[in-house]
Amino acid sequence: MELVFIRHGQPEWERDGRSIDDPELTDIGMQQAEHLGRAFAGQRADRILVSPLVRARQTAAPIIEALGIEPETHDWLAEITAPVWQGTPTEVVAEVFASSRLRPLEEQWLGIPGGETFHAFHDRVTGGLIEFLSSLDCYRFNGHPPLWQLQDPGPRIIIVAHSGTDAVCIGHLLGIDPIPWEWERFVSFHASVSVVRPVDIAGRHSFSLYRFSDLSHLPEHLHTR
Repeated sequence: MELVFIRHGQPEWERDGRSIDDPELTDIGMQQAEHLGRAFAGQRADRILVSPLVRARQTAAPIIEALGIEPETHDWLAEITAPVWQGTPTEVVAEVFASSRLRPLEEQWLGIPGGETFHAFHDRVTGGLIEFLSSLDCYRFNGHPPLWQLQDPGPRIIIVAHSGTDAVCIGHLLGIDPIPWEWERFVSFHASVSVVRPVDIAGRHSFSLYRFSDLSHLPEHLHTR
């Protein structure tokens, strides 16, 4: 089994000083997506899972075309849900984020007021991941550290999603305790590629991080965060 996590390309978070809740890719983001498509051309993939949000779907499109496989859209892959900020001045949004980072630790788990809590986000993502992996006969054994039982060799699966979603998935697969700022612990760049594979441990399996936030398919002027 190989899980290939791809973060979406650069999104247009604002237009004319106003926030966009479900943005499309910028021109740079579209170029990043095209480079991803070229990088995956000729490779093998058994399935490709895509977040329902526009920026992820646009990023996935060139990869899907290059691989010639049918995408699968999964709601659990969506990024943590923010408050409704459509049309809000961007300086107001930036101020909310800045003040939120200064809150006490226990309040960090509550997320941005009006948005999804990190507890709910973590449960949504890990629950979706567990259900998906169980459909592949891949099961996690609770323990410290947690190990997995899975079919070998298993499929190669591409997942096109978001920094927060990818970070939660990777942390869960590696058996790392969650924190409410996962996307700051696992910092991934736009259109970057991370790869997780299982290794045989104690008669079962442990997941290993083989690559993280790889940008080797992008020219340096397209490296954005």
